[in-house]
Amino acid sequence: MPHLKASRRTNGRVQRRYLARRLEILRAAGNQFRITGFAETGMRDIAAAAALSPANLYNYFQGKHEILFFCQDVTLDRLLAALEKSRRLRSSAAEKLHLVIVSHLRCVLDEVEGSAAHLLTGALPPRLQQRLVVKRDRYEQGVRNLIAAGTRTGEFVPCDPALAARAVLGALNWSVRWFHPDGALTAAEIAEGFADYLIRGLLAKPDSLPRRSPAAKVVRPIRKLLPRSANSHPPSRRFSER
Repeated sequence: MPHLKASRRTNGRVQRRYLARRLEILRAAGNQFRITGFAETGMRDIAAAAALSPANLYNYFQGKHEILFFCQDVTLDRLLAALEKSRRLRSSAAEKLHLVIVSHLRCVLDEVEGSAAHLLTGALPPRLQQRLVVKRDRYEQGVRNLIAAGTRTGEFVPCDPALAARAVLGALNWSVRWFHPDGALTAAEIAEGFADYLIRGLLAKPDSLPRRSPAAKVVRPIRKLLPRSANSHPPSRRFSER
């Protein structure tokens, strides 16, 4: 029995190290995809970015499409976790939607793999994309439900929850196209600003939106997302200049 317990502990540590290494590779690959573009990035480039030999990289991923799939899958899991956390809040619909919006933007702007996932949504073959569609639909439906709940209680104006959810998610996802990590606003400040603008447009009484102190400046991530792929849109001057 002691040997069995020791074996389980060892296996657990090995599994945790394996998963941690996969996440490190994921971040390195996400950064590389943004620098050189998905099509131009090879497994050797990813191995070099992750400080691995190409042979060792294949112990974790069988190809770059598998890496990108994992990138998008992990991002969707984070978004769904934030959605579930908002559901458990005993607060207003506006507060719940605020949590979802801020979490969404911090995921796609602060996390290298999150930004790559939202920049490269069409890079996966259909057979892999289909496996992500169920999670994407579940997330969008959850946002619709939050908006619909606020409409039913009179907190939000009468609206089409599906249309409103798509407007919100479209604005959030597009931010990755123009965000610059060295711009005038941090990801945290942009997240709070988006939440304020988007939720205020839904409120039946816009003045009821809780007053929040301006988002504090945060230390910018050491990892850089630039230079961007030639396929990416240039960042907006408003946010890229100091």
